Amino acid sequence: MNNKQSIFKYEGVNYIIPFILITACFALWGFANDITNPMVKAFSKIFRMSVTEGALTQVAFYGGYFAMALPAAMYIRKYTYKKGILMGLGLYAAGAFLFIAARSTGAYWPFLIAYFILTCGLSFLETSANPYILAMGSPETATRRLNFAQSFNPIGSLCGMFVAMNFIQARLNPLSSAERAQLPPAEFEAIKQSDLAILIKPYVIIGLVIVVMFFLILLVRMPHVKEENKGSIGETLKDLIGKKRYREGVVAQFFYVGVQIMCWTFIIQYGTRIFMERGMSEIDAEVLSQRYNIAAMIIFCCSRFLCTWLMKYLQPGKMLHIFALAGIACTLGVIFLQGIAGLYCLVAVSACMSLMFPTIYGIALEGLGEDAKFGAAGLIMAILGGSILPPVQALIIDQGTVAGMPAVNASFVLPMLCFVVIAVYGYRVFTKKI
Repeated sequence: MNNKQSIFKYEGVNYIIPFILITACFALWGFANDITNPMVKAFSKIFRMSVTEGALTQVAFYGGYFAMALPAAMYIRKYTYKKGILMGLGLYAAGAFLFIAARSTGAYWPFLIAYFILTCGLSFLETSANPYILAMGSPETATRRLNFAQSFNPIGSLCGMFVAMNFIQARLNPLSSAERAQLPPAEFEAIKQSDLAILIKPYVIIGLVIVVMFFLILLVRMPHVKEENKGSIGETLKDLIGKKRYREGVVAQFFYVGVQIMCWTFIIQYGTRIFMERGMSEIDAEVLSQRYNIAAMIIFCCSRFLCTWLMKYLQPGKMLHIFALAGIACTLGVIFLQGIAGLYCLVAVSACMSLMFPTIYGIALEGLGEDAKFGAAGLIMAILGGSILPPVQALIIDQGTVAGMPAVNASFVLPMLCFVVIAVYGYRVFTKKI
């Protein structure tokens, strides 16, 4: 049996069509994630808020992941992976369409509600799709198969970044945050409404795309993955908590998602400071910084495909450890190199992060069988790291300077510490300590 068959075919069942459809969902939630990261800066400007207040976007976004992961697992346990995916697509579309109502209020908090509902859908999607991919074939190739499926997630992310840069950021009113603060209330309100109308359009369009995907998956026959039900929810949770590899995997995933969101959200603040010091306007500096963010995502995407290939020859735990050490080195450059070299290091961080989410996921769920449904929920709940850690970094950035250096540079101590946690987990896995 060749490598391609070992990934997509197992015990006489061909999973290629369901694999393609579910992998498309990976791209769709990648789009949602990375059109949203630049919105921290956009909402801060539109509503004349601090970076910390703008970061509430991430709190709402990743809070939805946390809140819905366990209910999603219970739903999937009772029904099927397919129904879990359909529920996720339905909530995703509903949250996207709620942006229309949020814009009509002219307030910030309705957008937070829309993001929360949208990401409740993403929580259903990820809780369903990741273990479904793991189950679509031989257990021996499960982690490599998930890495391959996850390789299409950054393609959706690239589309999200491209849309954010060209159809939102570039079209917002060019007045800087300081200039908006000086406007009379009526003029500021008119600009705000115009900017919000620009901001919601991509969300409405993606909502329509999600509706099409919903009906496509509804109508296509998907295989039922047969697994043995091992007992009550309480017994399952107790078993999971007792497994060190799983338990520590949840912790590692919490810090991985935190480092990913911090690096991709605050690359705009980092680059904007550098380019404004070189004489650029704020809006031009933001647009150029977003281009660096897109470059980081391209590197992330290419590196993930490369890592999927390398995983045929290297243990996943060892690769995780090596890439986390590289991440530590890059973030040290981000902190201490205050010019364009620091921005290059921040772009390079994405290559280090590329394999981490699916690899931690696959390692933590290895051998769990039916328990993987609830195990997946714990790993999706760990996405809460993307809700908790970015606001902490934003608080540091709002200080202006820390220890004699720009606060945005100093704030990347948090991502560096996250990589330390991940490096330790990878080391404990490949040395068989857990």
